[in-house]
Amino acid sequence: MHFHKDGALPTAGEIFVFGSNLAGRHGAGAARVAFQQYGAILGQGQGLQGQSYAIPTKDAALKSLPLEMVYFNVQQFLGFAQARPHLRFFVTRVGCGLAGNADVDIAPFFSSYLTGNLSLPEPWRHLVF
Repeated sequence: MHFHKDGALPTAGEIFVFGSNLAGRHGAGAARVAFQQYGAILGQGQGLQGQSYAIPTKDAALKSLPLEMVYFNVQQFLGFAQARPHLRFFVTRVGCGLAGNADVDIAPFFSSYLTGNLSLPEPWRHLVF
C-alpha cells in the first residue's frame, strides 16, 4: 500500500477516489474536485466516472450514511480495484470531511486490501495496519 500527503492530488493516470452522496451532487469538498477536474458526473453518486470513483458516504438527502453502509460501499470499491490491478487509485479521506466521520472509523475499512494499487492519505498510515 502507498500513502500520499493529505490534500495532494493524484499523478497522471491515477483515479481520484472520493466520498459522494447518492444524489451525485458533487457540490463541495473532494466531490467538487472530482467533478471539476476528474470527470465525476452530476447525478451519479457511485462508481467509476471519468478519472474518478465515487464511494457514497451520504444519502440522496445529503445525510451521512451509517458506518455499516459506508463499510459496504468501501468494500464494493475495493472489489472493483482488486479486479483491476493495472489501474492506480488515489483515495481521499473518504467520509472524513463533510460526512463527519473520524479517520479512526473509516481508515480500517481499507485494512484488508492486499493489492498494491491504492494510494491512501498519510493520516491513515497508522490506522490501516
